[in-house]
Amino acid sequence: MFKKFLRAVIKINNYGSIDELLCQNNGFITSMQVTQAGLQRRLLSELVAQNRLYRVERGIYALPEVWEDEMYFLQYRFSKGVFSNETALYLHGLSDRTPHSYALTFPRGYNSSGFKKYNAKARYVTAEIYDLGISEKLSPFGNKLRVYDVERTLCDIVKGNNTCDIQLVNHAMKEYAFSKEKDMSKLINYSEKLRVKPKILKYMEVLL
Repeated sequence: MFKKFLRAVIKINNYGSIDELLCQNNGFITSMQVTQAGLQRRLLSELVAQNRLYRVERGIYALPEVWEDEMYFLQYRFSKGVFSNETALYLHGLSDRTPHSYALTFPRGYNSSGFKKYNAKARYVTAEIYDLGISEKLSPFGNKLRVYDVERTLCDIVKGNNTCDIQLVNHAMKEYAFSKEKDMSKLINYSEKLRVKPKILKYMEVLL
């Protein structure tokens, strides 16, 4: 009887350890983290069976409220990714189009192995401009995402290799031009560093 009680106490403590790991990782947990914590991986299967966890993909599990947040999962899976271009426009409220696929920018040379199988597209930039304008926004599910700020995004969507729809670009520029939160000095500074100053000035001269 005592051994049965002891096993029950151990299991409760182990579940508590899993909960701590989930809190530390914003609702995600991996099989490797469970092993490193000295816990048995079968605990994850038990929690999945109880609908307390969902198996996102091999080796990665999440709480039910986090599992549905596709954008947050992408960021968790590819930690160097920064939401950019049309996806950033959507997050900043400069586009009312829900992205069909998510755009993320990575530093050149980053190993994004397996990225192609997701509903997303990758851009790669040099280390000198990768960090420029990284900020935070909440996903539609309320989780923090790394996203380029508005000024960086406007510069990105007018670059020569950009594929954003021209109507989407025009709408975003117009919304920004009439926004009380616009920062023209930052926009011009970014446009110089990203070598799109003539294009940005042309848009702003027409709208302002």
